[in-house]
Amino acid sequence: MKKILFVNACVRPESRTLVLARHVLSKLNGEIEGVNLNQENILPLNRERLQSRDAGYKEGDFSSPLFHHAHQFAEADEIVIAAPYWDLMFPALLKIYLEAVTVLGVTFRYTPEGQPEGLCRAQRLIYITTAGGPTENADFGLDYIHALAEAFYGIPEIICYKAENLDVWGNDAQSILNETLEEIDHTLRP
Repeated sequence: MKKILFVNACVRPESRTLVLARHVLSKLNGEIEGVNLNQENILPLNRERLQSRDAGYKEGDFSSPLFHHAHQFAEADEIVIAAPYWDLMFPALLKIYLEAVTVLGVTFRYTPEGQPEGLCRAQRLIYITTAGGPTENADFGLDYIHALAEAFYGIPEIICYKAENLDVWGNDAQSILNETLEEIDHTLRP
């Protein structure tokens, strides 16, 4: 059975991003394993954790709990990330998580020419986001996810479902969300 990893960076229980993510997940076939970043205690890399991670790589020993999320990410057949659009990107919780999964020897390696090569099994990453305003001129979150997925993780297909301008005066937020739900229904293949 296909393993689907759901990375939830939605911190609000009434999150509009989470509404879209649940709809996407309902369309997929497979066993869903969730990582709720609001409930995880993933710490950013500091000197001590970076030294531990480097030692694991040098020794070829990735059994430490420090590598749990990287293994989980690398072993997923499909990855769904739900993250609201905050400050031209996404919540810092997601950046810390991506820092934890971007591990040399687990999710990527370097070729003899020095190019990163992905070690992840996933063939598709679905990124879901919502924004109160427009994002077309500055969506650094999607660009960052796309670059990591393609260049480091080796994930060939990246799809984004986005509902934006939800908080613009005069816009009907529910209609915008409904349009995105319809887009998911018409374009997402299980």
